[in-house]
Amino acid sequence: MNSYKDNLRKITPYVPGEQSKEKDIVKINANENPYPPSPKATAVLKDFNTESLRFYPNANATMLKKALAKYYGVGVENVFVGNGSDDVLALAFQSFFCSDKPIAYPDITYSFYPVWCDLFNIPYTTYPLDENFRINLEDYKAQNGGVVIPNPNAPTSLGEGEEFVRKLAEYNADSVVIIDEAYVDFGGYSSVQLTTEYPNLLVTGTFSKSRSLAGLRIGFAIGSSELISVLEAVKNSYNSYTVDSLSIAMGIASIEDDEYFKTTTGKVIATRTRVTDEMRALGFEVLDSQTNFILATHDGYSMKELFEYLKTKKVFIRYFSLPRIEKYVRITIGTDGEMDRFLAEVKNFLEGR
Repeated sequence: MNSYKDNLRKITPYVPGEQSKEKDIVKINANENPYPPSPKATAVLKDFNTESLRFYPNANATMLKKALAKYYGVGVENVFVGNGSDDVLALAFQSFFCSDKPIAYPDITYSFYPVWCDLFNIPYTTYPLDENFRINLEDYKAQNGGVVIPNPNAPTSLGEGEEFVRKLAEYNADSVVIIDEAYVDFGGYSSVQLTTEYPNLLVTGTFSKSRSLAGLRIGFAIGSSELISVLEAVKNSYNSYTVDSLSIAMGIASIEDDEYFKTTTGKVIATRTRVTDEMRALGFEVLDSQTNFILATHDGYSMKELFEYLKTKKVFIRYFSLPRIEKYVRITIGTDGEMDRFLAEVKNFLEGR
């Protein structure tokens, strides 16, 4: 006898970094920005007319799109916004990956991609990163139903340059190529301007990392007007009001405060450089990061044990029990004070072993 339970979707969901409720912790496990949002964005929050919340937000988030278009030097018709880049990417998967051919992405990458493929019944294939965790561009010459690559990649922290993206778009002229630029503001190469040359190229971004607005959930995409119009149609067939009024207002203020944006991203980059140097001096292998995190390992020491030891000291980093990266840990870059505490506990761990 059949049960309603037989018709429930069975899927393995994405698992985010641990969100501890403990006090006095160093939380460097979720790639959040250690600095507060722009003071201009904070001022918007303080002065926000809460009575306006009884009305629906602007369905097209027009003013936010205009601000993004101005900032990136593209047309308003080339900009899409959504509820975080995860929302934008999920809509893009539904919009552009509709053939019977498998889409392609690296074997070590953002772990939400296979979740969306399973959820939306999208066939996919993965190509292995090389021994140095670099993407082999020639793999992506094979026929496919689309390509999605984070640049810089996560969790490896490594980025590719202009020539790589150009060739990727040219190799896949008959497919949509999505470049996920969640971490690009910390030293990576942005492909936004290439979207004016390659109509099959879509670039996605987020306010969660470099603009310190993870709690508001603002994401965007930039591409040809044809791609954006399809995204809009799919969005409006699912949820017309993806970005709320407060997010629109604070997002605009954040974009307009470019000086603060450059100051905080510069601080993260400087701290990343210092921590990388200090960890290498302790014998760690640390990849050359272009993100707000680093991926590290150490011969002779278990990174799972390091992860568990740091937890007992209220220092939270990320460990992935996955093939090829189970010997590594991912460490988000926090403030200098947070990273000093992290480094002190790492030294205690090494000395204790």
